Amino acid sequence: MRYEEQLRKLVSDALVEDIGDGDHSTLSCIDPVARGKAVCKIKQDGVLAGVDVARFIFNQVEPGSVFTAMMADGDDMAFGDIAFEVEAKVHTILSCERLVLNSMQRMSGIATLTRTYTRKLEGYHTRLLDTRKTTPNFRLLEKEAVRIGGGANHRFGLYDMIMLKDNHIDYCGSIESAIEKAYRYVQEKKPGLAIEVETRSVEDVRRVMAVGKVSRIMLDNFNPEMITEALQIIDGAYETEASGGINLTNIEAYAKTGVDFISSGSIIHQAVSLDLSLKAVLL
Repeated sequence: MRYEEQLRKLVSDALVEDIGDGDHSTLSCIDPVARGKAVCKIKQDGVLAGVDVARFIFNQVEPGSVFTAMMADGDDMAFGDIAFEVEAKVHTILSCERLVLNSMQRMSGIATLTRTYTRKLEGYHTRLLDTRKTTPNFRLLEKEAVRIGGGANHRFGLYDMIMLKDNHIDYCGSIESAIEKAYRYVQEKKPGLAIEVETRSVEDVRRVMAVGKVSRIMLDNFNPEMITEALQIIDGAYETEASGGINLTNIEAYAKTGVDFISSGSIIHQAVSLDLSLKAVLL
């Protein structure tokens, strides 16, 4: 499913959840044909994300709405800035208000934290990846926020890459068996699907190198010295990814090893939503 189709479904489901059998607060006191204007005010410094999503939401509910962006996704924002203004039916503005703000506040928090991480990687070969540690049914926009903040998206779900993690390997009996079975599965059922395998020791890396048949090797909970040793063994044969225990205080030490990717669930699950508001402008 394309991004736009996924977003349309997310918006529809979220509006059903919020509106139910009607926005009775609005229905009770606002003329159905009344039109109005509102502005999105920035109330906290950070990286702005979700402007395009806000436009999409208003246009999905009312195709004739007029959306004017003053800022763009990825812009640095400061208290007092105006992100956008929208002119539409008042019913549209009030019914969409919470969904728009919830999306933008969450996305801006993630984009801001991601930008903080990616700035630590400037000048290095290493790129920052997100993970599947996301909010159910909101992954689409959380991963979009990572991209806006300068990170890159790892697999979106269980369907677009094979990742043989510790539990897969333990249930399968050995790292060799897991790789062989996954490789055979790809050849028979999903040609072209990438295979990544998690390693928990330098010895695991050697075992993977003996088998091959993978696209990327994850170095899980390795310290920088272990990663350096592992990279010497891999010698560029496969993409490499460091994961586990990496944070803002030590990320640069990992980047110095030359590892291709660093994945971090914290850029999503530890991000704090930023404060924005949607305020009526009297015409």
